Amino acid sequence: MSGQDVKSSGASDRYATALFELAEGVGKLDLLEGEMATLKGILATNAELTHFLASPVIGTSEKANAITAIANKAGFSTLTSNFTGVVASSGRAAELSLMVDRFTLLCAQARGAVHAEAVTAQPMSAKQEKDLAGAIKAALGQDVKIETRVDPALLGGLVVKIGSRMFDSSLKSKLEGLNLVMKES
Repeated sequence: MSGQDVKSSGASDRYATALFELAEGVGKLDLLEGEMATLKGILATNAELTHFLASPVIGTSEKANAITAIANKAGFSTLTSNFTGVVASSGRAAELSLMVDRFTLLCAQARGAVHAEAVTAQPMSAKQEKDLAGAIKAALGQDVKIETRVDPALLGGLVVKIGSRMFDSSLKSKLEGLNLVMKES
């Protein structure tokens, strides 16, 4: 799909595609894209929730109740709440994050944009994000939707992933490279 690389199972692809087509059909693509971004943030910042959803010991109905309650508390639309409930009830709660990633990719492709992930040691400012998006757009000739993440282990610099391509200018990788060169001498 346009050189983008989002790891997913066949089922997560089907669920995300179904949600995308439904949202597009009712004209709520922008709304659901925002809600999916919020859901991704909830999943990414709550390890307990991720373990809960992935646990084979916890029943699907408990997972469905929990994820639906979270969706309702977050103020998600009926479509998003129903989607998360169906996913959990179908025993696919552990794949919810993959579905969100795939849905985001489908939205970006529908707009003719590429999806990029930027990982930095410190949070990027709005200006830095805008400058990075401009540089990527100039290089690729396409609009870019950037998802940012902070990883203090990078020490400094930036890692950008666009599809299957990765550009690593982090201090961590430069130090690892230097260490390797020193070992070889």
